[in-house]
Amino acid sequence: MTPGVSADVAALADRVRSAHANGAPLRVTGAGTWLDGGQPCVAADHLELAALTGIVAYEPGDLTLTVLAATPLSAIQALTASEGQWLTMDPHGSPDGTIGATVSTASSGPLASAYGTPRDHVLGCEFVTGTGDVVRGGGRVVKNVAGFDLVRLVTGAWGTLGAITEITVRLRAKPEQDVSLAVATLSGAVADVTNGVREWSHRSAFRPLAMELLSPSLARRLTGHSEELLLVRIGGNSTHARAAVDAVSSLGTARDIGHGVWSQLAQAEPKGALVFRVSALPSRIGSLFSTASALAEELGGYAHATVTRGIVRCVVPPPSEPQAVDYLCGQLSALSRDVTVAGERMSAPLWAAVRRMRSTDALSLRVRSTFDPGRILNPGILGDA
Repeated sequence: MTPGVSADVAALADRVRSAHANGAPLRVTGAGTWLDGGQPCVAADHLELAALTGIVAYEPGDLTLTVLAATPLSAIQALTASEGQWLTMDPHGSPDGTIGATVSTASSGPLASAYGTPRDHVLGCEFVTGTGDVVRGGGRVVKNVAGFDLVRLVTGAWGTLGAITEITVRLRAKPEQDVSLAVATLSGAVADVTNGVREWSHRSAFRPLAMELLSPSLARRLTGHSEELLLVRIGGNSTHARAAVDAVSSLGTARDIGHGVWSQLAQAEPKGALVFRVSALPSRIGSLFSTASALAEELGGYAHATVTRGIVRCVVPPPSEPQAVDYLCGQLSALSRDVTVAGERMSAPLWAAVRRMRSTDALSLRVRSTFDPGRILNPGILGDA
């Protein structure tokens, strides 16, 4: 056994080496809650990581935590809350999802506006390459910049460079006050309101932790409000929070809604729903949200926009008729000519309408060949099949 490698990881490495020798593709699997994410994976066999759960090292004084990759996000939040800390990754989906899946897919939620995406949180990791080698990148301290940044390389690679087995993350101190407001922004067209909110966020001395615009059906589902609604999350000491609430009130009628609404938003999408994101420069968020949310609502779904990042996330029921599939394919193709359209969970025809093939440029191919020359890890998931 390799020194410093656990028995479970050594067994995984042996399994990968055998698969590499036999040319047998593997689907990397943790808790199995996000297996419908990404483009269709062509591997029949699974590389199971579910046994890799638990805390390796927690240093509250350093605001760092090292965990095994299949540890649920809910377990991490429960542990760190006892120290007045939190992991500010808030991906959409169940809290039973794992830290490994969150990092592998680089999934983020509304808190990314203030704290950044997973690449801003991960300090170090251990992973098993497609040849069965166990590799470590980064470290367990915040200031660690030596060498090639393997951590950022594997974050968001969807397991195609290696199966992540251990992760070290940066934590944050929980704010003294954590206030969530629902703001009715109904004066004027949606595009005008959205652009006004974005401009306010730049002008204001108070930077929200999160700011999410909801389409009518989603607003109705989460709050009972019947039209577009803005959710704003504010954190800080009591003086700062009071001043920030007053500033937010300048946007429209604001009411305290409780921060449980963010969990409801994360888990709002029905099982089997199609999910795609539309993004452009934040300066275009007004017209972007107006167009994307209208499409989502027309199809019986909903949309929500991270205003400061220029991203609109659309959730729609799967089309049941061939003509409905064709219609959605046409709409996504039309959108992708002007803005970036990225899929999270979609059927094969829809992936063909938005595929960007970013994983098949020359540099990506060389990197992939270095870490997984046999292409046995999650083949097809990045559109490379």
